[in-house]
Amino acid sequence: MSSQSLVLGIETSCDETGIGLYDLAQHRLAAHRVFSQIGMHAAYGGVVPELASRDHVRRIVPLIRETLAAAHAELHDLAAIGYTTGPGLAGALLVGASVAEALALALNIPVIPVHHLEGHLLSPLLASEPPQFPFVALLVSGGHTQLMRVSGVGEYVLLGESVDDAAGEAFDKTGKLLGLGYPGGPAMAKLAAGGTPGRFRLPRPMLRSGDLQFSFSGLKTAVLTATQQPDYAPEQAADLAAEFQEAVIDVLCGKAVAALEQTGLPQLVVAGGVGANTRLRDQLRTVISRRGGRVYFPELEFCSDNGAMIALAAAMRIEAGLAVPTQDGAFAIRPRWPLDQASA
Repeated sequence: MSSQSLVLGIETSCDETGIGLYDLAQHRLAAHRVFSQIGMHAAYGGVVPELASRDHVRRIVPLIRETLAAAHAELHDLAAIGYTTGPGLAGALLVGASVAEALALALNIPVIPVHHLEGHLLSPLLASEPPQFPFVALLVSGGHTQLMRVSGVGEYVLLGESVDDAAGEAFDKTGKLLGLGYPGGPAMAKLAAGGTPGRFRLPRPMLRSGDLQFSFSGLKTAVLTATQQPDYAPEQAADLAAEFQEAVIDVLCGKAVAALEQTGLPQLVVAGGVGANTRLRDQLRTVISRRGGRVYFPELEFCSDNGAMIALAAAMRIEAGLAVPTQDGAFAIRPRWPLDQASA
């Protein structure tokens, strides 16, 4: 490793091109930039993998230059490069991996493959008042809903996860059922803000299952069934969205509390795109504080995919002596990669 202290993070797992710079010497984020492809994919009602990959190719080098400029840094200031190696879309992952490996080879610095969910899990540590290890992490995004026990960097134990749709995926699919645009999650939350929960009665799947597993596919089906009733009218969509949101939040809160009780830990860390939901944040703060615990969230700008969290994860692995650089530019992406398999 060079005598310089900046770690470059590259995130291209899906539909955001994210670049971050973390300063190992000063233990702070130096700069980050994100370009979202939402506008491009909205016309198709969801992410088109080939279009995502091509857009990453267009955006990644200009974003690296822009991020370096924002930090008043040059390429020779880099000590290492971290990139998302999985999980994610194969073509999109290849863009970030190839750029990271080529750049590291040219600069003769280490390159660190990073698990995408590890980045999300550690992102609350970028806050001014970060949590301390150990804690329980609730990862809630479009592709994952998981509870993890986190004892330290690389020390992850899976406590429970969704057996079908993730929470964010259920939000998106339900939004589509109600005629909302892509992405459905934020649109659903906005619609729900104008509705009243309780006017429809939706199930709370697996809330009392006795374990820490999740299931949201049936909840989506329950919404479809409600819209097919003879007395349903389109103007009731806000009430239905509000009840759906409340059902998801009730399950997430209930399982989070159960995970804290099972582990005996007082701290809950929430990460992933669904963690930006205002109602979820308010309810988790209420239920966790009621039992004497505390909940931590990433800053809103770090809830969606970003390069800052990848730079942080790579930097923390370097500091912990857990970084395993790839050799001689050889790399492999891992579109499917359970987080507990990324443990130290």
